[in-house]
Amino acid sequence: MMQKENLQSTNMNKNFPILAIETTSDLCSVAVLFNDNNYIEINYLAKHIHSEKLMNMVSQVVEESKIDIKDFSSIAVSIGPGSFTGLRIGLSAAKGIAFGANLPICPVPTFNALAFQISNYVKHEQEFSILFQASIDDFYYGKYKLNQSEILEIINCNLVDKSTIFNFIINGDLVFGNGKLPELTIRKIFPSALSIAKWSNIFGKDLLTFNYENLEPEYVKQFVGRIKK
Repeated sequence: MMQKENLQSTNMNKNFPILAIETTSDLCSVAVLFNDNNYIEINYLAKHIHSEKLMNMVSQVVEESKIDIKDFSSIAVSIGPGSFTGLRIGLSAAKGIAFGANLPICPVPTFNALAFQISNYVKHEQEFSILFQASIDDFYYGKYKLNQSEILEIINCNLVDKSTIFNFIINGDLVFGNGKLPELTIRKIFPSALSIAKWSNIFGKDLLTFNYENLEPEYVKQFVGRIKK
């Protein structure tokens, strides 16, 4: 599935345009943010397609933006947690583009950007949880609250065992993500490149870096290879 919005504006300042990449879930997403309200975004929702689709999607949004890659202000990339393979693909692509165009990278905490995205759909003072499947046995979990224009972290994103998840969430809580628990109503949502770009612009200016070599995904979970017997 591919979705696209094209709302280009010539009203840009030194913080724009931002090229953003999100590959931490099943949604492969690329965006160009021209200013606070105008953007191009392409989303492709399917499993295991990031390595095949990502660079073509980047080429497409850059071409449609009519901006030379070296004239972007920065590249924002979702840094995790999320899919091990997706994180590696997204960050490697961001590093390659940034190095070639001499652009800074903004590593964006995935759950923070997703909480920012969700804040458009919840009431003020509303608490909500984000729950993403890490494996069959555990979840990435965080809890947040929209307080006026500020998003408060009540519980920072961490890894929670399936057997203990109900120590943190009770039936009736507002939960977003892709976790699968029959006892809970989980509103399905994926982080998007547009949210990565917007978070980067508002909160990420101090994170901008040219030190690409030291940038690593924030896995949260230790991934261990399995040997078939």
